[in-house]
Amino acid sequence: MTPQPPYVPGHSLLDGRTAVITAAAGAGIGGATARKFLEEGARIVIGDAHERRLKESAAALAEEFGADNVAALPCDVTDQQQVDALFALAAERHDGLDIVVNNAGLGGTADLVDMTDEQWARVLDVTLNGTFRCTRTALRHFKDRATGGIVVNNASVVGWRAQRGQAHYAAAKAGVMALTRCAALEAADFGVRVNAVAPSLAMHPHLVKVTTPELLAELTEREAFGRYAEPWEIANVIVFLASGYSSYMTGETVSVSSQRA
Repeated sequence: MTPQPPYVPGHSLLDGRTAVITAAAGAGIGGATARKFLEEGARIVIGDAHERRLKESAAALAEEFGADNVAALPCDVTDQQQVDALFALAAERHDGLDIVVNNAGLGGTADLVDMTDEQWARVLDVTLNGTFRCTRTALRHFKDRATGGIVVNNASVVGWRAQRGQAHYAAAKAGVMALTRCAALEAADFGVRVNAVAPSLAMHPHLVKVTTPELLAELTEREAFGRYAEPWEIANVIVFLASGYSSYMTGETVSVSSQRA
């Protein structure tokens, strides 16, 4: 197993930008992305369905990076009114926004023969429909402002690769990839880029709670480096897609994985 790499400091790649980030509370990819964006000079408006964790995360980030740079609002991406309120907060607080990171998603494990309609629908509604709602809201905002913008969606390698017990999650993430491609073509007409990341295995406390140790060990073994990714390693690629370094990329899904082919 290769050692964990050193943390990469910020390089002012997002100076002066305003970003909305969903599911950004806690220690997962969303939380790591929020921190990375602040380190890169952005202002952030974060949402999460878990109100307590959101409040705690926003307070900690505001203390470190300044209250003017951090705003938060509870947001369940299955509710269009809550999505609208999150985007309105960004527009009101910072006179618009520049970047949207659709990180909200819901997993679970169930064989298809045992899966209920409710299990299927819930995962699809959060992971795919939630991304649709936020992307639609973002594109309407960017189109009205006519100043361009960037959307980065969180997909997954299971959108390409089969995994037992993940039919609902895999279908949702494959849908996120297709949504990304189609939205990118439409958004190009008004100067907006839409891309996605597809992580394989990024470890955080919430994943440990919903995944068996045996499955985590198996997934880790599949990685060429023999280790899982740190959430900030995924966030680094999201920063790249949100920055000028990816100015010619749209409609792409970037695999953030060390899985063997």
